[in-house]
Amino acid sequence: MNLSDFDFELPERLIATRPARPRTSARLLVAQGEALRDLHVRDLPDLLGPGDLLVLNNTRVIPARLTGRRDRVTGQGISTAKIEVTLLEPQPDGSWTALAKPLRKLAEGETLRFSDVLSAQVRGRDETTVRLAFNRAGADFDAALAAAGAMPLPPYIAAKRPADAQDNDDYQTVFARHAGAVAAPTASLHFDAALLEALRARGVRFVEVTLHVGAGTFLPVKVEDVTTHKMHAEWGEVTEAAAATINAAKASGGRVIPVGTTALRLIESAADADGRVQPWRGTTEIFIYPGYRFRVTDALMTNFHLPKSTLLMLVSALMGQARMRRVYSHAIESGYRFFSYGDASLLIP
Repeated sequence: MNLSDFDFELPERLIATRPARPRTSARLLVAQGEALRDLHVRDLPDLLGPGDLLVLNNTRVIPARLTGRRDRVTGQGISTAKIEVTLLEPQPDGSWTALAKPLRKLAEGETLRFSDVLSAQVRGRDETTVRLAFNRAGADFDAALAAAGAMPLPPYIAAKRPADAQDNDDYQTVFARHAGAVAAPTASLHFDAALLEALRARGVRFVEVTLHVGAGTFLPVKVEDVTTHKMHAEWGEVTEAAAATINAAKASGGRVIPVGTTALRLIESAADADGRVQPWRGTTEIFIYPGYRFRVTDALMTNFHLPKSTLLMLVSALMGQARMRRVYSHAIESGYRFFSYGDASLLIP
């Protein structure tokens, strides 16, 4: 299975840099069997009904992008230089791993200052990341980060414009609860309170799980044989109550429909060989590509993904490679907007 099997040409004009407004006005491409339908997210209550269970990822994106200065003592005094940091993952000792630009110039022990109240000391680095120990912890750190940080927009958006105040709302789901993600579960960005209520009125049920999406979700696949690719680890939790809700839905013949690939990867990680979801707390590196046997998932709501990405491989596993090529060709020809702020699809094998 070659990387080139998952490549396609995408016109740059179809890369969304802002979301649809209102959220539910985003287009929705429904792929069911051989049929394709062009609808909108607001039409979901007409597509789902009693027995269907939507699995929502309630992670909350932190303002993980920081801009500051490096202060270094030299023979001529103190030199100052700009530094850009994107937080990746907290460590057991309270420090954080992070991306930094420039990385190679960072020296262990030097201080990075991001605001009057937030600074960090370099505790080490490798070829790709730096480890930072901040001067604040707990709620004090959260408050300082909220004041100094910006939303960590994906590279394909950040290359076109900087994050701004509007992204604080746009890049956060309406059911975000548990802080820890550095990328949004983007399919969930299409929901608002009115749509959730309309779905409830139709008898659709909901269950929440948590997967803290990492920046590794944007890392390219660099191996030609995709089966040898190693996924990044992400922390997640399926509570005992959530597992019971999913299992009850399956037992009653209902459809389990993750909203987003993050929710899908988590419930598939938590499922045993018999398809029963077990309580789960820890990291997952599950890599889903064609040939994978889905244990829990019956359908998926998701955005349109990057060429050669693990997420395109995941949806190809669910629908079949030839089918997904037709879905993406239709989306491009019809002017659907792609990636994190783009339109959505409902994939029903």
